[in-house]
Amino acid sequence: MKVNFNIVRQNQNTQPKVKTYTLEVEPGNTILECLNRIKWEQDGTLAFRKNCRNTICGSCGMRINGRSALACKENIGNELARLEKIADNNYDNTTAKSLPEITISPMGNMPVIKDLVVDMSSFWQNLEAVEPYVSTEARKIPEREFLQTTAERDKLNQTGNCILCGACYSECNAREVNPDFVGPHALAKAYRMVADSRDDQTEKRLEKYNLDTAGVWGCTRCYYCNSVCPMEVSPMDQIGKIKQEVLVRKDQQASRSIRHRKVLIDLVKDGGWIDERKFGIQVVGNYFRDIQGLYSLGPLGLRMLAKGKFPLTFEPSEGTETVRSLIESVKSLDNKSSEVKQ
Repeated sequence: MKVNFNIVRQNQNTQPKVKTYTLEVEPGNTILECLNRIKWEQDGTLAFRKNCRNTICGSCGMRINGRSALACKENIGNELARLEKIADNNYDNTTAKSLPEITISPMGNMPVIKDLVVDMSSFWQNLEAVEPYVSTEARKIPEREFLQTTAERDKLNQTGNCILCGACYSECNAREVNPDFVGPHALAKAYRMVADSRDDQTEKRLEKYNLDTAGVWGCTRCYYCNSVCPMEVSPMDQIGKIKQEVLVRKDQQASRSIRHRKVLIDLVKDGGWIDERKFGIQVVGNYFRDIQGLYSLGPLGLRMLAKGKFPLTFEPSEGTETVRSLIESVKSLDNKSSEVKQ
């Protein structure tokens, strides 16, 4: 069958342009195989990264029809089926084009060098910032090995699968709006160090990863990193685990981010859902301790009152006792898990 490949072409600091190439392909052909053919048979100037062709090196990361993926992993049949499903849900099939189309563009959150090749300097710098290696202090005794039990090693398996392809970083909304955020890839590797029994810098690391929106609190929990990860590392889940380690060590006065999480849980325990009258005062206003924070709530509060969106009373939800029981059960499981780790 014939497929049109719409490839975003550009040089550094120039406006992107889309160029279309038509290929006769088989459903089992990978996107990378098709790019190779385009380069070898039609346009030798096309630039993209590749290496292993087996979902190991992570070199061929790019956006395929709007989402970051590995070109060596995605094939024509699966991609067209995905597009057809999207079309069935959103569009009238009578408007379908004569030839199926696949659009390929460079990854996001990184400047383009040429065509599908991006500058990954910030990606690597942010990874280095979390110090993703076992501390040197823990390796000062060369006479013995640092053996791990099977259970200790199993904690590292999921994050150890990361091949640093950049897909999660490319799709990270938090990184797009906050250049200080280190990114999901870095924090997934960071959790690997927190969970590693051979490392002796856990407390120091958690203080570093707890740094406002540059660390774990910069994550907006959009789930994109989990959805595009080709190795099922689930970076957002690893970020959540670091948050839990921080929360058991800090009280509500440590930071607004920590207070936000703890107040939210306390209010849900009390009423089954959030009492919005208390939430802003307790989190932003810090229980009337932060006058500037309280003042900042004024304009928003007035707009909400004017539009009838500020609740003057609060009615607890049905099943509040069940909600409270579930929260306490999860906390109990977390505490047992922490005790086993220690």
